[in-house]
Amino acid sequence: MSSQEIRKSFLNFFNSKNHHIVSSSPIIVKDDPSLMFTNAGMNQFKNIFLGNSKSKTNRLVNSQKCLRVSGKHNDLEEVGVDTYHHTMFEMLGNWSFGDYFKESAISYAWEFLTEILKINKENLYVTVFEGDRKDGLEKDYDSLNIWKKYIDESRILNGTKKDNFWEMGEHGPCGPCSEIHIDLRDELEKQKIRGSLLVNKDHPLVIEIWNLVFIEFNRKANGNLELLPEKHVDTGMGFERLCMVVQNVKSNYDTDIFLKLITSIEKISGLKYKKNSQIDIAFRVIADHVRAVSFSIADGQLPSNNGAGYVIRRILRRAIRYGYSFLDLNKPFIFLLVDELSKQMGEFYPEIYNQKDLIKKIIEDEEKAFLKTLKKGLVLLDSLINSSKKNTISGEKVFKLYDTYGFPIDLTKLIVKEKNMTIDLEEFEKFMQIQKSKSKDSAEIKLNDWVEIEKNLIAEDFKHNQPLQQKIKINRYRSIVDNNSEYYQLVFNKTPFYPQGGGQLGDTGIIKSNTESVDIFDTKKESNLVMHFTKKLPDLQSNEFQAIVNSEARKSSSLNHTATHLLHYALKIILGSHVKQKGSMVNPNYLRFDFSHTSKLSNDELSEVETFVNKLIDKSIDLNEQNDVPYKDAIDSGACSLFSEKYGDRVRIITFGDSKELCGGTHANNTSDLWYFKIISESSVASGIRRIEAITGDKVKRYFKSQEKVLYDLNKKLKYPKDFNSSIDLMISENLRLNQEIKKLKKYQIQNYIITLNNEIEQREKLSLLIKNLDLDPSSLKNILFEFGKKNNSFLGILGTSINGKTTIMCYVSKDLLPKLNLDASKIIDIITNKYGGNGGGQKFFAVHGGNKPKQLDNILSYVKKHIDYE
Repeated sequence: MSSQEIRKSFLNFFNSKNHHIVSSSPIIVKDDPSLMFTNAGMNQFKNIFLGNSKSKTNRLVNSQKCLRVSGKHNDLEEVGVDTYHHTMFEMLGNWSFGDYFKESAISYAWEFLTEILKINKENLYVTVFEGDRKDGLEKDYDSLNIWKKYIDESRILNGTKKDNFWEMGEHGPCGPCSEIHIDLRDELEKQKIRGSLLVNKDHPLVIEIWNLVFIEFNRKANGNLELLPEKHVDTGMGFERLCMVVQNVKSNYDTDIFLKLITSIEKISGLKYKKNSQIDIAFRVIADHVRAVSFSIADGQLPSNNGAGYVIRRILRRAIRYGYSFLDLNKPFIFLLVDELSKQMGEFYPEIYNQKDLIKKIIEDEEKAFLKTLKKGLVLLDSLINSSKKNTISGEKVFKLYDTYGFPIDLTKLIVKEKNMTIDLEEFEKFMQIQKSKSKDSAEIKLNDWVEIEKNLIAEDFKHNQPLQQKIKINRYRSIVDNNSEYYQLVFNKTPFYPQGGGQLGDTGIIKSNTESVDIFDTKKESNLVMHFTKKLPDLQSNEFQAIVNSEARKSSSLNHTATHLLHYALKIILGSHVKQKGSMVNPNYLRFDFSHTSKLSNDELSEVETFVNKLIDKSIDLNEQNDVPYKDAIDSGACSLFSEKYGDRVRIITFGDSKELCGGTHANNTSDLWYFKIISESSVASGIRRIEAITGDKVKRYFKSQEKVLYDLNKKLKYPKDFNSSIDLMISENLRLNQEIKKLKKYQIQNYIITLNNEIEQREKLSLLIKNLDLDPSSLKNILFEFGKKNNSFLGILGTSINGKTTIMCYVSKDLLPKLNLDASKIIDIITNKYGGNGGGQKFFAVHGGNKPKQLDNILSYVKKHIDYE
């Protein structure tokens, strides 16, 4: 069976058991602060497990795209080293919400594996939870007795809490699980050692394929367990592993999921897979990572320097590095694999096919940028090796190379080993741990248990078109400690506050009672609950409050949100249908809109877009809002949707004339409410992604007023000229003329310095030496050094200057001295850096040091003069 057929058979099997097939949610998580990426099939159903929402059907099945780069067996640096772990993978899963439990879950799993897929029963083992005394839990005898109906008891193994008790997090829904393992070894190996002894022992051919989780408990913040009101089933089966089993191969990478990608890498590199173990690892890393990066970009996450974007950049750079180090690929190549990936996965995941050109462009530009970093890093590493007086290189400096310049540690290790040198890895790890502890401290958040005020009080969702002031009661609250700062999340029985979503920031405002007023500084939706953030816990004795939204902020956000829709429509009309929204941010002050487009917008294009939007504003188009529309009907009607969003079965459509989008945000009632739309900036976010920032309404009025004041002040400074433009042109022309004069004077000044300094050069036996502190700018120092270098083949010059508390020291070594005396400008600069700190680097013939000790400049120059080896 092909991988496509295997996936289809799984979905069809459970569909025949009355399970509703649901689509995969995006791989990027937007509404759960505890996750960056979807790491399991159950993530999109978390609200149901928590009891915060009800499923419309009690039985579901899907194939979910997931990403894992940490946790058990999922350290990024290990992916590709073995043949069965991945960053991006698909998880096949079936769920029961308060419907069937252990009996049916086990029966369905056994039937699918042994009867539908015809997997040999004699190769299967199962594990059951052995119990845990600390939690007061006995062995899962229910699962044990059910499994006895299908499999010999010798193949039913006890599992520890670590392996056989699933938990959502430190607290929340949890329960025992039963894993199904398979032994894929040949008969000879099986005779040597029983498969039961290798289960959960990280053997590459004795592996877990399916985990059946029976969720029946809730873990409280204090660690105690309580029974849930309903019992649920959550199962997960690795699609890639299942394909390996069904297709009768020994590695996930030998399945048809990866083979075509590996064949493409063979063609690009000219090398063969399975000929060299290190090259094989590189093939696996690249084949795995291109999937993770491509799916993440398709779901709206661009590579960047923080958060989820940083993880994606790390994954991509690891693939580039393996290609560079082991396949000798020093030009962009990973982007070329996207076409093959989209052919293979595009039918089931259309987002990967529809956005393949954008994905290719972003990956190619990331490759170009990192290859430049690698080349720069190699120069810096070479300088580090050459300046090292011992065979061991400083771990601190290697860490700086890694942390500041992004140069991979394992590549550093490889190059240093080739030079018969070592790295002080203990010191390197010390600095790594300092960095990790800083990150951990900054991310440390403690969530306390919810405190219910009125158990029978139902918490309603936010509803549009309701008053901004309402009488409310507090349903529940919890305290959160974040970096030693405490705040509270409040859930109301109903709310006028819009929670952050669709790029629009959450409402602010107050709740007040007869005795107090408490600020609401943010509103967010998490686990299907609208949470109101406050720094103070209200007095809950009466539990009757007036909730009041900041109406001015809400109005401004609504105007800006409407503007993003009009802007999106304008960009499609003016630039072309290729324009797709790639992100947005709407707050009361301004709007930000990211979209796919390959080039910078010209001034004429920006002016045309702005004019187009303002014409829509002038037309006074009414808002047409349609609620509770079936998703398919909405798409068929022409409404725009985003690949990076997971929509429900029923959606809301916002229409202004020909602009029609699926949207849950707040909007103007009429386009004329925006008053005017003004673009403030246009820039690049990433390759193929542009960003426009703009303002509307009162903010535009203030902007125009500020510009008017700028013009007034300029007029005043120019003494109110008759022709303002001509006066500015004349000033620019005069400024250019004066700059030319300054350049001439500088050149003349340098020539005079050269004449004067020529008499101060020390003539030594093998070289001419000049070391001097000069009151000049750095560019003049460089010019003087290079002028002396042209005239004298044995010149060594070190010049320093200090400006605004900063020092610059430059070292020049004539090229004839490099082999003759083995002098090296970068090593001379290292003498200064090692003694006085600061930053330094360069090449053998010219290097620069930067510091902040101007009072010590003369001492520094004296010190370096004494410590140069002139012989």
